[in-house]
Amino acid sequence: MADSSDSVSIDMEALSLGGQEHLVETTYGPVCVAVCGDPDKPALITYPDIGLNYMFCFQGLLFCPEASSLLLHNFCIYHISPLGHESLQLGAPIISVDAPLLSADDLADQIVEVLNFFGLGAVMCMGVTAGAYILTLFAVSTVMMKYRQRVLGLILISPLCQAPSWSEWLCNKVLSNLLYYYGTCGVVKELLLKRYFSKEVRGNGQVPESDIVQECRRLLCERQSTNVWRFLEAINGRVDLSEGLRKLQCRTLIFIGENSAYHSEAVHMTTKLDRRYGALVEVQGSGSLVSEEQPQAMVIPMEYFLMGYGLYRPTQSVSPRSPLSPTRISPELLSPENMGLKLKPIKTRLAL
Repeated sequence: MADSSDSVSIDMEALSLGGQEHLVETTYGPVCVAVCGDPDKPALITYPDIGLNYMFCFQGLLFCPEASSLLLHNFCIYHISPLGHESLQLGAPIISVDAPLLSADDLADQIVEVLNFFGLGAVMCMGVTAGAYILTLFAVSTVMMKYRQRVLGLILISPLCQAPSWSEWLCNKVLSNLLYYYGTCGVVKELLLKRYFSKEVRGNGQVPESDIVQECRRLLCERQSTNVWRFLEAINGRVDLSEGLRKLQCRTLIFIGENSAYHSEAVHMTTKLDRRYGALVEVQGSGSLVSEEQPQAMVIPMEYFLMGYGLYRPTQSVSPRSPLSPTRISPELLSPENMGLKLKPIKTRLAL
């Protein structure tokens, strides 16, 4: 791990994920990176969605014993957060509204500076919605020779890949104005919770909110609204990556919740990927944040996806804690061809 006077390192023993957080200076400002695991192992970088940090986006997944044994056994995880989305323990700074707004391209450019700081080569990437877009943009940039090849593979959760539709752009503008003038008010929190979760876990007049929604609501209350506004503005100005996806040759595994607002976006992305390298897994009864709402649904597809890289869980048996088994995944995904270099863009439905 690199040493630099430009980085602030803070031990985070209180963190349940066992990471250490660093502030890495980049051309576009400091970036928070939490490192979990053995730095001698291959690197997996993550990027969260708008308003969230790595603790909330990936905690459920890494608390799942099967997923934790698979990922932490094979990777050192580098959780990258956009400026202002750091964990509350580190303390996210309030960014002045007068500071220049960063574009999605700027956020993607920060990633290569983070990789260089830690001395990382090619990495596996995992992102959620807006974070998935930033990582996909970074991967596409490597294909377009902006950087040397730095992406081994993509694991994307409810990803974005197109420019915003007029309806999404308008909705984001309303949300942006609310954040700018009123902060993280009740309406903002409800709109963001709808973005993340299915209506089943959000509850209603008869059914109370689930624990994860209540925890997310508390997180949003403590989030600096100006910081959320800046990330939202960057994503609302994103460009269409469809043409670049056609040239992308790293394997890509896409998870999408059946009830996600970005379901059609994920399906569109799958159609643009080379059929040899992309697979789509649809999770029944889940919203966009599959890694928190239905994390166990990700275990078996990820396990077979990573087999193509020669990566395995310490034990190859399926845990009785998991409701999944290979027989509940489409045989196409588990074929020898798809366990190697090629993944077909199939739709696999997982009922939990």
